[in-house]
Amino acid sequence: MRTGLTLLALAGGACLANWVAKRIVLKGVLRLLGRSPFEAEAQHVGAIVARLSNILPALIVQSGIAAVPGLPAELVAFVHSLSAAFIILTLALAVTTTLTLGNELYQRRPDAGNRPIKGYVQVANLLVYAAAAILVLAALMNQSPLLLLSGLGAMAAVLLLVFKDTILSLVASVQIGSNDMVRVGDWIEMPKLDANGDVIDIALHTVKVQNFDKTITTIPTHRLITESFRNWRGMSESGGRRIMRALMIDQTSIGFLDDEGLAKVARFGLLGDYLRDRQAQVRNWNERNAPSEILDARRLTNIGTYRAYVLAYLKARPDIAEDKTLLVRQLAPGEHGLPLEIYAFAATTAWAHYEDIQADIFDHLIAIMPEFGLRVFQHPTGADFAFVHAA
Repeated sequence: MRTGLTLLALAGGACLANWVAKRIVLKGVLRLLGRSPFEAEAQHVGAIVARLSNILPALIVQSGIAAVPGLPAELVAFVHSLSAAFIILTLALAVTTTLTLGNELYQRRPDAGNRPIKGYVQVANLLVYAAAAILVLAALMNQSPLLLLSGLGAMAAVLLLVFKDTILSLVASVQIGSNDMVRVGDWIEMPKLDANGDVIDIALHTVKVQNFDKTITTIPTHRLITESFRNWRGMSESGGRRIMRALMIDQTSIGFLDDEGLAKVARFGLLGDYLRDRQAQVRNWNERNAPSEILDARRLTNIGTYRAYVLAYLKARPDIAEDKTLLVRQLAPGEHGLPLEIYAFAATTAWAHYEDIQADIFDHLIAIMPEFGLRVFQHPTGADFAFVHAA
């Protein structure tokens, strides 16, 4: 009878302590947080306090079980060990919840994307759980934790094999963070893994990339160290995006400009300064050297004049960056014609706007090319053969 009453009193004390912790302390803490600037964190803090409140009844049971008369010593020791294990597990859960809350608070900083700590938090959580597991086993076995640790030392090779990916990911996370290789929000491209989009999450084991078709590619963190990938952050930060594309000129359409051709291109206002300076240079050279044959004289070519027009046209566009490299150059001629390459930077990094600018430039340059007596090279098609046959 006395044993039963004492057990009921012990259970009642534990329930009362649990009720006070949950109904009074926890609600009071949540009410205070609701009136503070940390209202958004109230849920996490409430979870931490709720876990810690479970320790109080466990402590009462652990300390009071020995005072219950008539219980076998083995049962008292088991309840004592079980309560200790419960307290250790509860503390571990509270610590990991606190670490998660710390990570969420850190992510609100303006520079959080540059130095994410989610991987380190996950490592800390693993260490907390590993330590808790050792302490729980030690409490249930009523043995010293050092004895278990000495046994784990003999299993080091097995542990290294089991946690190989975790170790690789930890080393990779440290290198990625210290070298500032990837940040949340970066546009990265990794063709081997079909990743081409924005980084939305950097964790210990994985990096998530949202591709432009809204699919998600998950990349093992250590692959970013062992394999190559392209990070477009430099382009985004520069404020401009490169245009590098060539027009293939039919080489049979290249020639000198006669008087009629000069009069035709003189209509372009963008070529006024170029024609004036170039014609003066050509005239002065011819007067000094007095070539006997017209073929020896210097003359303007349609391809050179067109190249000058393209350069002047690009400089006149407000959507082409003025402070970055701007070139219009000839590449080595080949079986597909003479490449006239445009190397410039659009004054934007927005993909859709960039494509509009690039398309608008080449629409104009291709359409105006016949005014210079030039043709774009392309392989003959069925329509070409039909025209020849009809002729």
